[in-house]
Amino acid sequence: MTTVDNQAGAATGAEDVQRRLVAFLSSRTGGDWAVDQDLFASGAFSSLFSLELLQHVEQEFQVTVEGDDLTLDNFRTVPAITALVVRLRGEGAAGQ
Repeated sequence: MTTVDNQAGAATGAEDVQRRLVAFLSSRTGGDWAVDQDLFASGAFSSLFSLELLQHVEQEFQVTVEGDDLTLDNFRTVPAITALVVRLRGEGAAGQ
């Protein structure tokens, strides 16, 4: 297992998460998404898509989103989802 202990590596990981999220959104909607666009205010997503997004995030990034993390604010924008994934990955690594 390889670990990254510097901030540059963390930034690269966050950039990868963000890139993969934008690719997923584009593939599912057939459109381009601005990174900071409010996904729910756009009206493009249904409650069913919200569940699909949650499932994608958990499977794609090997995290479990539960409890207090299941909030709209954590899924409102790509940076918010990215921050959630990075935080959950960090907590998981620290707890192992």
